Amino acid sequence: MCEKYNSTIASLKRKVRTLTNENDELKTIDLTKEINSKDVEIDFLENEVAHLEEENKNLKVEVDALKKTFSKFSSSSEKLENLLGMQRCVFDKAGLGYEEMNNVKHYQNFFERKEMIEKNKVENVSSKRKVTKNMCEYCGKIGHISSTCYHKRNAMVEKEWY
Repeated sequence: MCEKYNSTIASLKRKVRTLTNENDELKTIDLTKEINSKDVEIDFLENEVAHLEEENKNLKVEVDALKKTFSKFSSSSEKLENLLGMQRCVFDKAGLGYEEMNNVKHYQNFFERKEMIEKNKVENVSSKRKVTKNMCEYCGKIGHISSTCYHKRNAMVEKEWY
C-alpha cells in the first residue's frame, strides 16, 4: 500500500513541476506581450510629444512676429498722438493780428481708448431702456395709441351697422 501511495506522490510531484514550468512560461510570454505593447505606446507618445513641441516652436515664432508687428503699430499711434498734441489749437489765432489765447483747452489724447468706448456703449444701452411706451387713451392699454386702437375701430364699425 505504501508503494501505491509513493507512486501517486511521485506522479503528482512530476505533474506539479510540469505545471509550474508551464505557468512560468505563460507568465514570461504574457510579460513580453505587455512589454511590447508598452513599447509601442511609448513610441506613439514620444512621436506625439515631438509633434507638439514642433507646433509649440512654430507658434512661438508666430507670436514673436505678431509682437513685432503690433509694436510697430503701437509706436506709430503714440508718435501720431504726439504730433497731433503739438499742433496749435483751432481757436489759437496768435500771429494773425489777434492776441494769444491762454485759456484754451488743449487736448492731449485724440483717440478714444477701448475703456471710453465701452463706457459710452453702456451709457447708450441704459439711455435706450428709458424709452417711454405708448399708451392708448381710448382703451388704456400699453403698446399702441388711440389712432391705431383695435377696440376703437370695432366700436366705430358697430355704430355704422346699427
